Amino acid sequence: MSARARWMGTVACVALAASSVGARTLPAQALTKIGATSAGTPVMLEAKSVKRDKGIITATFRVGLEPPIKTAKGPMVSLRSIMMLDCAKQTAATKERWFSYDAKGTKIARHDVPGIPGFGPAIKGSLPDAALQHFCTAGAK
Repeated sequence: MSARARWMGTVACVALAASSVGARTLPAQALTKIGATSAGTPVMLEAKSVKRDKGIITATFRVGLEPPIKTAKGPMVSLRSIMMLDCAKQTAATKERWFSYDAKGTKIARHDVPGIPGFGPAIKGSLPDAALQHFCTAGAK
């Protein structure tokens, strides 16, 4: 095999590897600040995640954890949560959530999926409270 053929094979392998890595990388979601927790931590909405069905709004939110939750492997500092909001009843339910060791949410510490999400009232100053205020107050989006 000639040096040129080996070089072309190497270039093809590198290009293939680069394209497969890019294919597995998820695009970053556009985040919109919708409020803050009682600790002053911004509550962010993944703008393209919002869905409405039969009076229930489902959306994905992100928030920093203040104070961080201590674990044996290090502090969990952020949360990404898919929530359902019922504006008529002013209640919220968590469908799925990810706790992370980093602010970007790339180092997952824990992933929870409730068997049956239960709707309940939001604690004032919490992530669900900020979400309900954003979507369910007069003039909300």
